[in-house]
Amino acid sequence: MTTTELLRLSVGDERDVFLLRQRGRQVAAAVGLDGQNQIRVATALSDVGRELVRQDVVATAVFRLRPGPAPALLVELVWHASEVAGSGPGWDTARRLMDELVLTSRGVTLVKSVHLSVAVDEGLLRELRETAGATALDELRAQNQELLETLEHLEAKSAELERLNEELEETNRGVVALYQELSDELEQTNQGVVALYAELEAKSAELREAAAARIRFWSNISHELRAPINSVVGLTRLLSAPGGDPMTDDQRHHVDLINESAATLLALVNELLDTAKAESGSLQPRRAPVALDYVITQLRSSLRPLLRTGDVRLVVEEAVPELPTLVTDETMLVRILRNVLSNAVKFTPHGEIRFTAQPGPGQDEIRFVVVDTGIGIPPAEQDKVFEEFYQVPNALQVGASGTGLGLSYARKLAEILGGSLTLSSTPGVGTEVVLTLPTGRDEFTRPAPVACALIADSDEKVRGQLREALAGIAAEVVETDDGRSALNLAKSRRPDLVLVGANTPLMSGSAVLSVLRLDPELKTVPVVIVSGDDPGGLARSVHSLGAALLHEAGITTETMTRAIRDAQFTARRTEGR
Repeated sequence: MTTTELLRLSVGDERDVFLLRQRGRQVAAAVGLDGQNQIRVATALSDVGRELVRQDVVATAVFRLRPGPAPALLVELVWHASEVAGSGPGWDTARRLMDELVLTSRGVTLVKSVHLSVAVDEGLLRELRETAGATALDELRAQNQELLETLEHLEAKSAELERLNEELEETNRGVVALYQELSDELEQTNQGVVALYAELEAKSAELREAAAARIRFWSNISHELRAPINSVVGLTRLLSAPGGDPMTDDQRHHVDLINESAATLLALVNELLDTAKAESGSLQPRRAPVALDYVITQLRSSLRPLLRTGDVRLVVEEAVPELPTLVTDETMLVRILRNVLSNAVKFTPHGEIRFTAQPGPGQDEIRFVVVDTGIGIPPAEQDKVFEEFYQVPNALQVGASGTGLGLSYARKLAEILGGSLTLSSTPGVGTEVVLTLPTGRDEFTRPAPVACALIADSDEKVRGQLREALAGIAAEVVETDDGRSALNLAKSRRPDLVLVGANTPLMSGSAVLSVLRLDPELKTVPVVIVSGDDPGGLARSVHSLGAALLHEAGITTETMTRAIRDAQFTARRTEGR
């Protein structure tokens, strides 16, 4: 491979070795080697040169540049001696410092790789060739001059460094002073924060005491007011009773006004008392399986009289069969829903109010949704409606009764039950309120085994549906078509479950239920009343007597299981009274 000769010089004594070292370093710099590799090349050449001088060998040093895929600096030392020893400390050093060392009988080649991307300094090489004949003394003079210049440069740098050190010391003194000042300020600030924290703690204690005093006041005043108000309500009902003294139309009208006002006042006092209990944490839920059919029927019956005009339609949808069992505090649930629905009735002058119960977004959740087409709530007011005593200013609010505690109390109850109450509304369009509750768990979630079930219904088709739904649940099924024979069978067979139609001949279902609850030996028997699609007031009497409802239109194994479970639970609850 063709190489380019860069420099040639002779080596015969120590002065030449010194010059060889200098030229080696300069050539290494000219071909782009860094400072460390320049020193390696110079040291290797110096050690090999001394080995040759020690053996009285005169050699010619030729510096070459090899191009190609593996570019390198080649330094060839050629001699004419018959024999040269290629071992010794100098040779070992050269082998370590160079990439390659090739020794022959007529010379040695030292190889150091270079980078392709570095351009060769032609000016420096030209200067080296022009001074190739210089003696070691001339080279020493040049080096001394360079050394003097370097020392002058170092002195200047040292003076600059001293000046910078003085500036740094002055800056450090300023930093230390600033640090001390900041530390003092921080210490003062910390003392202020500690004092402020103590003041806040004292204020918090005062607020807690004030809140406790307010709750005690609400509780005491509520209890004090309930007794006279109840007396007023009772007296007005006695005056209005059919057996009372006759009254003129004006007198009856006045008594009715007194009764309505007292009832309204009693409702407000009850709200205050319930809110006080919720805030004090004394309200503890009594969780049990909830008969949603009964709750929905109860809501429908209690809310219809509140509709002020026929322009508003109340739609209370039946619970869908796929709803999971809800185990929660039924009283709290009814209070939440009644508050929400009452607000919907108050602020919906026309259109529709729709209530639905549906599976929640989570696997173990149920959502109760109330949607109305009322006046709506402005966005800025939607968070405030859950604050105590806050009422949204509007035209309908003027004629509406209430304290502004309803939604606040409802949200507190929802949180006590482990759920949430959210609201979204558009002015002029309507409002949607969503109550989300966990389904919960209870030991009575699944019905107890049924050894003998008694069916009493005049409709043979309904009896067949009931019998089919009991398959796999009841070990034995006994049937009859009237209420009187059902009572006789109940006394003789002592069944674990009674299913009786609401309109059975001779004795209705509610009459059979009443007799069973009066019998000391049968009062704890679970009873399911089978009714039509709209049981009306039957639902209240059935549940008050510790029984469950089952609709004829939805008799399935699942609804039967749910009805039996509810009947068994309500029977246990009746037994504990």
